[in-house]
Amino acid sequence: MGGDELDYIHQAFEANWIAPLGENVDGFEEDLTSYTGVNHAAMVTTGTAAIHLGLILLGVEEDDEVICQSFTFAASVNPIHYLKATPILVDSEPDTWNINPELLEEAIKDRIKKGKKPKAIILVHLYGMPAKMKEIQDIADRYDIPILEDSAEALGSEIDGKKCGSFGKLGVISFNGNKIITTSGGGALLGNDEELIDGARFYATQARGNALHYQHSQIGYNYRMSNILAGIGRGQMKVLEDRIKTRRAIHDYYFEKLGGKWLSENNGSETLGANGEGIYFLKEPEGFKSNRWLTTIIVKPGEKYGVTADDIREALDAENIESRPLWKPMQMQPVFKEHPFYRSGVSEEIFQYGLCLPSGSNLTDEEKERITDTILKLYD
Repeated sequence: MGGDELDYIHQAFEANWIAPLGENVDGFEEDLTSYTGVNHAAMVTTGTAAIHLGLILLGVEEDDEVICQSFTFAASVNPIHYLKATPILVDSEPDTWNINPELLEEAIKDRIKKGKKPKAIILVHLYGMPAKMKEIQDIADRYDIPILEDSAEALGSEIDGKKCGSFGKLGVISFNGNKIITTSGGGALLGNDEELIDGARFYATQARGNALHYQHSQIGYNYRMSNILAGIGRGQMKVLEDRIKTRRAIHDYYFEKLGGKWLSENNGSETLGANGEGIYFLKEPEGFKSNRWLTTIIVKPGEKYGVTADDIREALDAENIESRPLWKPMQMQPVFKEHPFYRSGVSEEIFQYGLCLPSGSNLTDEEKERITDTILKLYD
């Protein structure tokens, strides 16, 4: 917490407005639109709820197809199933680990050839690294398919000064407990189309009609954020830039202390885990700025040391230090493995050789040193 959150919570108590909606919700929406540069925002209970509402507003219905990045957390894909639509999974490219523009266009052409034009594209700015938006937007515009921009992990990330979450027809932010700023649980749907965001608020409040009695002509959802949690969010917005600065400094610390190399300089035609040894980091493309929500590494076993990502994870675990594998790609998940998948092989390699290092904003210098010392002992 940054320190000002309790002030907004106390205001809610003093006003006796504890339920959803309220002054803090309105203020949080204003803070978020001002920060991201979009015109409108609807605060909801989770980022997943925001994706669900976004798909509804983009007209996705039963038996439709929605293209979705395969290298992501399941929350990006699950809402497609809520609507009984079909996810069409597209693999990653190696520069940002996000959706591959060439495969995206291949998938669109193939689905159209098969008789179904995708209703929407869900792309993800994974681990805070922006996707290749220019190429992706050009393709989406060419085929007139709207983009739902999953920026759950990328609040504060940007391309040429433009904030993630502001590129697509609709953008999604998460304020879950593990995000760069948090409301404990919460999310937002962003957009420049006022009618769409008003629609999100309508569906999020059980689709209650404008009548004195409870009138419902459509199915709605209980997705509106509480005034208390929104108060936490208003306080968190005040420290967002500090959190981004801290996360980026943590990434740079690891890079320096672990003798890191930039993965992008070693992609070429070689596989991620082949040749050499050591620890590699994902470099920001020119004009890109990642919030470095999590510091991720690729561990190349090579021949000299043979150290793997699992070796590092187990060594850290033995010291009571938590690290985690990267997201398991959706095509490898039992629940999604039967869906159409347009493959590059990148996400499977990243999952095989990758690791998330501890990245919390409250890491002390002593803790960071203990983490890097534990890793470096494996290379002695």
